[in-house]
Amino acid sequence: MIISRTPFRVSLAGGGSDFAEYYRHRPGNVLSMAINRYMYVTVNRRFDDSIRVSYTRTETVDHVDDLQHDLIREALKMTRVSRGVEITTIADLPAGIGLGSSSTLTVGLLNALDALNGKRSSPADLASRACEIEIEVLKKPIGKQDQYIAAFGGLQDISFNPDGTVSVHPVLCGLRQRDQLLRRLMLFYTGVSREAGSVLVEAKQKMETGNDGLATIDGLVALVADVREALTSGRVNRIGALLDASWAIKKQMASAVSNDQLDGMYARAIKAGADGGKVSGAGGGGCLLLFVKPSARARVRSAMRRAGLPELPIGLEIEGSRIIHYSV
Repeated sequence: MIISRTPFRVSLAGGGSDFAEYYRHRPGNVLSMAINRYMYVTVNRRFDDSIRVSYTRTETVDHVDDLQHDLIREALKMTRVSRGVEITTIADLPAGIGLGSSSTLTVGLLNALDALNGKRSSPADLASRACEIEIEVLKKPIGKQDQYIAAFGGLQDISFNPDGTVSVHPVLCGLRQRDQLLRRLMLFYTGVSREAGSVLVEAKQKMETGNDGLATIDGLVALVADVREALTSGRVNRIGALLDASWAIKKQMASAVSNDQLDGMYARAIKAGADGGKVSGAGGGGCLLLFVKPSARARVRSAMRRAGLPELPIGLEIEGSRIIHYSV
């Protein structure tokens, strides 16, 4: 049996610039953080030639092309594992909450299947092949951020270049600044699980059809340097206002990024003492990421609890996808 463990992520700035519709015109840039919540993928040889996969449902098929789960099907085909295998996925968090679950699964599955084949892949290779499956093969309306932060882990400054290449650089801040950031980030589940596709399709169309869509992402990219500077210079408390500015810009990306319910939740958090925040992922639901000074954390937690939003405590995961059990 082989088990991979791959972290989910929160995005601090620059989301949307990892779309080809943007970085083909000018370089994209995001600042993203892997968190200590994980997707586990187990891979095991079966006693016969069938393929069995278990996620929210269970499939048993004789031929890989008969699998309904598109990510698992294409990962098996890419790694040439075509029979006699059992795959199980277990996640700390549900899908559809804006923390990169689909890409986290794809990266973790490729890592486990590579191990089954006796191969050890680099983070860059895992991320690149996950992008190939999701974007090129399955034509999903997503960018490249999630695959790279899942593969690399840590707190990363990721650049997306017009030629399609990706550069990943750790954010070089001290332990004190990093700890200050972690003591101020709070994550709450809104209770609204959403399919990101419709939101992202509209955002992509805006980038493709006019300069207004590109200009919106320009504003988000500009904030990456500000957040990075706040971390590296020790002015961590500036990040709350920067997240607030990012959320205001992000709502211009597509009509379904926010709604009255989400706006009400965010306003409640600000009233309770949060300095800023944003809805994770594409928006439209998922999780609310807040920046809260230590003195206000109890008030914000109480306000969110009264609104029915459970807290999801998070920390930094410095490692990306890794094999935590190998026995073949």
